[in-house]
Amino acid sequence: MRKSCYSEEFRKEAVATALRSVSVTQTAKDLGIPSATLHTWVNQLKSQPKATKKSPDNEELLKENCRLNKELAKLREEKEILKKAARYFAQEMPE
Repeated sequence: MRKSCYSEEFRKEAVATALRSVSVTQTAKDLGIPSATLHTWVNQLKSQPKATKKSPDNEELLKENCRLNKELAKLREEKEILKKAARYFAQEMPE
């Protein structure tokens, strides 16, 4: 049996069609290709890492971490000031 060569475009279109349909086997039959071949293409596509947007590099993460630490320190300082003010005003209240 001779091994058929399919173009990359045909493979991508076949996989996309198979993923949209209910049955990969039926899609293969409709396209006139062996179902095992289409299953292989689908599995290869699923095993490939998905292209995602560029993840932030280490330097960006360090900058963000530094910024967040500064913000946290500022908020903690504000919290302490408010605690002191609350204690001060609680002492002045006439009983």
